[in-house]
Amino acid sequence: MDMLALALAAIVLLWGGMLLAYARPLAARWREPVLRQPVLVIESDDWGAGPLEQAEALQQLTALLQRVHDRSGRAALMTLGVVLEVPDGPRIAASGWTEYHALSLADGRFDGVRAAIQEGIAAGVFVPQLHGQCHYWPPALLAAAQADGSVRDWLTAAAPAATETLPPALQSRWVDASSLPSHALPGATIRQAVADECASYQSIFGTVPQVAVATTFVWDAAVEAAWEQAGIEVVITPGSRATCRNAAGAPGCVDASMLTGERSRAGQTYLVRDVYFEPALGHAPQRLADGLAQRTRQGRACLAETHRFNFLQARETSLAALEAGLNAALATCPGVRFVAPLELARALQNRDPAWIESRLRPRLAAWRARLDEIPRFRRLAQLSGLALPLALVGGRA
Repeated sequence: MDMLALALAAIVLLWGGMLLAYARPLAARWREPVLRQPVLVIESDDWGAGPLEQAEALQQLTALLQRVHDRSGRAALMTLGVVLEVPDGPRIAASGWTEYHALSLADGRFDGVRAAIQEGIAAGVFVPQLHGQCHYWPPALLAAAQADGSVRDWLTAAAPAATETLPPALQSRWVDASSLPSHALPGATIRQAVADECASYQSIFGTVPQVAVATTFVWDAAVEAAWEQAGIEVVITPGSRATCRNAAGAPGCVDASMLTGERSRAGQTYLVRDVYFEPALGHAPQRLADGLAQRTRQGRACLAETHRFNFLQARETSLAALEAGLNAALATCPGVRFVAPLELARALQNRDPAWIESRLRPRLAAWRARLDEIPRFRRLAQLSGLALPLALVGGRA
């Protein structure tokens, strides 16, 4: 009996030590709100200024989304991360690549694109979000063009450019990646740039932007502070904040991680977008349903990321995959609701009882489902035997 008691005491101490060591991530996932019902948002970036064939793609997306409804009768939603300008190639070429000139989304050449976006908004299926004045930092492009002929050709093209073809590091707006590792932008420069792009957004859409998603998910606290001053309430994230492009050109210098519903220092609500659905890259429709099922077990919304290039490079295939994915999601979670990010964020902050779970048992089950994502915790829990009581707590034997 003494040996058994000692063994039990050792196990309890081991488990206690593990729980103490992981107290911060465990507690954060307990505080994270639990949704009462499945939620799906299709988040699509890079729309706006750019190739003119977007207009037809947007019209087809509007028709597709109107064919799919949740149990409340609401049509499927797609957010559009909007870019407000691309280079005016001929004018830049005329300057000898020494001056940047913009071709605004307000230009008459984009009448069809703007009309298609507005038609989708009026139909209740498009929700515009601020992606940026442009999908790059203009001075960085000019600097890179001096040494890189491909960048120079892209910058001076006669037709409205597709930013997807730029080198990835140069697609980040909130750093100077003309040389790597990238350099931070001055705070005053960021504040002015944010003020200008929010004014541009308002002039085109008639409302101030309230949701922002940084290009390539590279941004910093200075950008968030400027967004707050401009009226941004919600920041879409991948669950962490990269603040630079490293020597290899990849997003780096991660200085923060976040869970859905947490607040930035500037006061915005963070939402996490971490399900990826890119049909042009071979992602099958079931990927969307599987992502929704997993997020639902975790008591979270499924924010699924997809990009414009899917609907330009492989339009018919991508449209078919999206519709099949939405229908698969409805079959997997018949109670799914289509909700705009701003609505979701406000429900989280207000602890709206229609959306946020308060009962202990469902909260425990969602909390348990979230623990497997904590680095190394799942493996250690299995090795120590802690996985069994945690499974019982979560309602899984």
